[in-house]
Amino acid sequence: MEKGWHEIYRSRLTTAVKALDKIKRGGRIFIGSACGEPQHLVETLIEIAPRTADNEIIHFLDLGLGSYTDERFTDKFRHNALFIGPRMREVIAQGRADYTPIFLSEIPQLIRSGRMHLDVALIQVSPPDDHGYVSLGISVDITKIAAEEADYVIAQVNPNMPRTLGDTFLHVSDIHAFVEFAEPLLEFFPETPGPVEEKIGSYIAEIIENESTIQTGVGRIPGSIFPCLVDKKNLGVHTETFTGGIIDLIERGVVNCRKKTLHRGKIVASFCMGSKELFDYVNDNPLFEFRPSHYVNNPAIIARNDRMISINAALTVDLTGQVSSDSLGYRFYGGIGGQVDFVRGAAMSKRGRSIITLPSTTDDGKSSRIVPYLIEGSGVVVTRGDLHYVVTEYGIAYIHGKSIRDRAMALISIAHPDFRDELLEAAKKQGYVYPDQLVPGVLYPKEYENWFADKKGSEIFFRPVRATDERAIQDMIYSLPEQDVYTRFFQNLKSFSHKVAMPMAAVDYYDKMALAAVTGKEEPEGKEEIIAVGQYMRDPATNYAEVAFTVRDDWQGRGVGTLLLQYLIRIAQKKNIEGFTADVLARNDAMMAVFHKSGYPMEVKREFGIYELKFSFQERAVG
Repeated sequence: MEKGWHEIYRSRLTTAVKALDKIKRGGRIFIGSACGEPQHLVETLIEIAPRTADNEIIHFLDLGLGSYTDERFTDKFRHNALFIGPRMREVIAQGRADYTPIFLSEIPQLIRSGRMHLDVALIQVSPPDDHGYVSLGISVDITKIAAEEADYVIAQVNPNMPRTLGDTFLHVSDIHAFVEFAEPLLEFFPETPGPVEEKIGSYIAEIIENESTIQTGVGRIPGSIFPCLVDKKNLGVHTETFTGGIIDLIERGVVNCRKKTLHRGKIVASFCMGSKELFDYVNDNPLFEFRPSHYVNNPAIIARNDRMISINAALTVDLTGQVSSDSLGYRFYGGIGGQVDFVRGAAMSKRGRSIITLPSTTDDGKSSRIVPYLIEGSGVVVTRGDLHYVVTEYGIAYIHGKSIRDRAMALISIAHPDFRDELLEAAKKQGYVYPDQLVPGVLYPKEYENWFADKKGSEIFFRPVRATDERAIQDMIYSLPEQDVYTRFFQNLKSFSHKVAMPMAAVDYYDKMALAAVTGKEEPEGKEEIIAVGQYMRDPATNYAEVAFTVRDDWQGRGVGTLLLQYLIRIAQKKNIEGFTADVLARNDAMMAVFHKSGYPMEVKREFGIYELKFSFQERAVG
């Protein structure tokens, strides 16, 4: 048997020119993907171009090195991109090449069904092992199905192609021609993340729990995530592709896949892109299991990973939550790829989360990438119903299951401050939000987020109030007994409407500050609840600020009000506010006790059953 495969291999060993002479005019040619592209075969294909005509070239991810898209080859080759690389954008825009939008998970069936019949497949493989099997190495993706279904398969045998494990192998008897040619594999070097991408990476890391399984793509934003995950524990990876940034996390023990619920102990992927260092690292490495796209990208398979986190980039997101990631207007830019596969797979996963990322503006800063509506021609890749998290360098918006008003407010709040006013005006014009809606044009002060423990030891998250908290504040107020409402507002409020609630939520974080005490998290598994709100408003004439706070009835007597006041004092001091004033109903003994615990001597006046309090931060605290 061993002798048999050797004979088959030798009998099919030939030169690139002889192998490619088998290509018929008008045929459809598949070329291996990304860094696995068989360069020597492609270069030879260009050389024999005069002997060809009307050949369609199918490519999943072209790094743009082949010249078959040059205008001089118009009558010889026409490129059909299943995903658009940087150089192909201009060629497609000029109408000299085609783009086929399709989910990556569905491409294999497109080929297998015959609807995209392949006459020839040009692939690159490792040398045969002792049993006559070659490995597709770093590019299994749709290359394996192409090699299995094409009428004629030509393999460039390159000793530099790693032997990767998993469903990567083809027997020499399944390949029609072998061309031995050693050359360095194509390398891919992502752009270095800048400050914007680093900030986005830090926000994404907040969403990722220990023991999560992650999926990322390639580019500046995925490259910014890995350094932010060094303190995580027991992460797994199930992804269509990965880059060299993952190596450091593996070496640190952060990525070990020990807690995965599917393929435990294995990093599952369909291809990788990077440098020779990465290719050497995956060579014969049992940690990595490469499989074809119809398996890796199958949403039902993805969903079997508990805590599955999908992280994908967008070009623009509109205020209703529609994501465009393959085109800018009529100009095709990227592709659908595996984005929707992983968005839906993560959404179906137990405790799974799907994240869409994008910088808040274009590279030149002249346009917002969160937009009132998608411009004419833009394709919707992720629908309003699919979208869960959106992350920019200005924060995180969770919008799944939210109304158009709530999601518009959330997305405006993470847009670039320079564009928030015009986005708000557009939202008003489009009827998405209240006509009098306010949104802070300043940055959310994340530095004031903190955790405190109450008297019973419960951990409570204190954070600045956001404009999107209006409904949650209303819920808290409506939950209060009538007596508590009266002691807080000095009247029996029968309605806590938008006009009353909005000013408590839309603050400038400087002269007007508000803190929310929060339990739970805003995520698919739970609901974030505001259990207390404290706020102050500075009087510019005196530089004193009036302070007030409200604690939900079931959380009273646990020190939450005291914590709120102390934290507001600390923030006010940083803003150079002189001190606080407050009006407290005389019968509100609990509130008076909170103020006395502040440690500052107070001036107290009583008029008409109301205590008027005043204390300066400049005076020495007592006790």
